[in-house]
Amino acid sequence: MATIVFSAMVILLLLGFPMMVPLLVGAGIGFFMMFNGFGQMETMVQQMMGGIRPASLIAVPMFIFAADIMTRGQSAGRLINLVMSFVGHLKGGLAVSTAAACTMFGAVSGSTQATVVAIGSPMRPRMLKAGYKDSFVLALIVNSSDIAFLIPPSIGMIIYGVVSQTSIAELFIAGIGPGLLILVLFSIYSYIYAVRNNVPTEEKATWGERLVSLRDAIWPMGFPVIIIGGIYGGIFSPTEAAAACVLYALFIEVVVFRTLSLTNVYETAKSTGLITAVVFILVAAGAAFSWVISFAQVPQELLGAIGITEMGRIEVLFVISIAFFIGCMFVDPIVVILILVPVFAPVVKSLGLDPVLVGTIITLQVAIGSATPPFGCDIFTAIAVFKRPYMDVVRGTPPFIFILLGVAVAMIFFPQIALFLRDLAFAK
Repeated sequence: MATIVFSAMVILLLLGFPMMVPLLVGAGIGFFMMFNGFGQMETMVQQMMGGIRPASLIAVPMFIFAADIMTRGQSAGRLINLVMSFVGHLKGGLAVSTAAACTMFGAVSGSTQATVVAIGSPMRPRMLKAGYKDSFVLALIVNSSDIAFLIPPSIGMIIYGVVSQTSIAELFIAGIGPGLLILVLFSIYSYIYAVRNNVPTEEKATWGERLVSLRDAIWPMGFPVIIIGGIYGGIFSPTEAAAACVLYALFIEVVVFRTLSLTNVYETAKSTGLITAVVFILVAAGAAFSWVISFAQVPQELLGAIGITEMGRIEVLFVISIAFFIGCMFVDPIVVILILVPVFAPVVKSLGLDPVLVGTIITLQVAIGSATPPFGCDIFTAIAVFKRPYMDVVRGTPPFIFILLGVAVAMIFFPQIALFLRDLAFAK
């Protein structure tokens, strides 16, 4: 059965169908073969509805909506100006500012693709004008957006938390350490690149200009306070924090900055609704497909074939990392999480691995795969936004991918990179 299901899915993917179709067809074939017909298809519908029933999933459209509002407004630009005023004059400062702005916007949006659009669109022309090569600029933007998948709020962590029944609040805070480490390493590489290529520096901002940029960015900087402070201060749940972010985004863009009209808000909400529909169809289809492969004991057979049951903790974490990295090179990150997390769940539980550590490693690998050739989704976002050929976008990515993979390996051997802040916030 497994061979037939996966063969049908691969054929549909090669024919160009969107990922939701192979998932639904694969689940349908599985139910048909297991129950000898369509007599039990209501079970498939029940599994699909059960997949989108968790209340935590409400946070996904909320964060997407908030990110879309900010992308259309002034929040991203004000965050960029703030970072530029403090580090723009350093060697490689413009590149460091881009990476830092991606990190700050990630703490607002939780979406890699939204970060590519919001930060990449204004920063790429400035970096090209300053003397950076386009291959470096595109690679920096695409890979710095990965930090948005780790810094809370993270849509990937929300999906993982729902599928694995892991605390989303703990996942959020565990992503901060690796995210900041990646920012530091990207900054060091940007400095080395600027020195080697003799990239000129920007004019140093005065303290008066810095204070003005800080004042202008006060409102956007309230988002991390709401999300992190609200959740860990016991004021909000992650879902409630998402709703608060939408209200806050509407307030600052409509009332304070006055960049969006009610018509703009309606168009933004409609766009968010379309994206949310696609995400929830994927989640529903993934839930049904996961039930099929679990019922058919495919994970046990697959993991037994590679001998994972005889491996130690470190070896298992390496196998998980490789599986998610390769998966996201070809398929949408949400789909990979939905399919592979249930596959590895029994082994993770049997070895007593910390699900928060596993979730953070998976989130990082998903982010890396999203920016890695041949089919990383962030690559195609950059192609569409910047209107550049595929090879131009991927040419400069190897150094950044090497850095990201280095952080992923470090997390396996030094779990406290992710767990230190979690243990402080959730001391038991």
